[in-house]
Amino acid sequence: MTADAPHPATTTATASRATDRPGDTSPFSLGLLLRQAHWRAAAVMSEALRPLGIELRHFAVLIVLVDRGPTVQRDLGAATGTDKAGIMRVVDDLERKGLAVRKSVPGDRRVRAVEITPQGVELFDAAHEGAAPLAESLVTDLAPGERELLTDLLTRFAYPADSEA
Repeated sequence: MTADAPHPATTTATASRATDRPGDTSPFSLGLLLRQAHWRAAAVMSEALRPLGIELRHFAVLIVLVDRGPTVQRDLGAATGTDKAGIMRVVDDLERKGLAVRKSVPGDRRVRAVEITPQGVELFDAAHEGAAPLAESLVTDLAPGERELLTDLLTRFAYPADSEA
């Protein structure tokens, strides 16, 4: 670089460098900040699940099964953002642990629905008990009412009113 050429970081025409720091005006900053928040929450929730012998990817499937009941693997993958091979591994793990079972779907011998077992429901409930104090630690720096506001804002962001649920 010559003495006459300005350093790229000091050029006003240069686009903002995306960060997750407060006040960043980059169009990428919100996504980066959400990613950082996700990593923090995921780390805390992983700690809650560790004593139970499962990971977040397993718990995500249990959440869907508790919410929807028996669900075909393809739909579990879509609901959890997991590809076909990944969801198969997760369901295999859950079956090995006795937390879920695959059952035939009447009318389609090729398709199998995954169903949570009573042991899976017990673990699901235990996970919530263990996670409560850890989840509380995530929001200790928020003022009264901000937790609810954060939840409301994130819900509206994740599920816009004009999108189909």
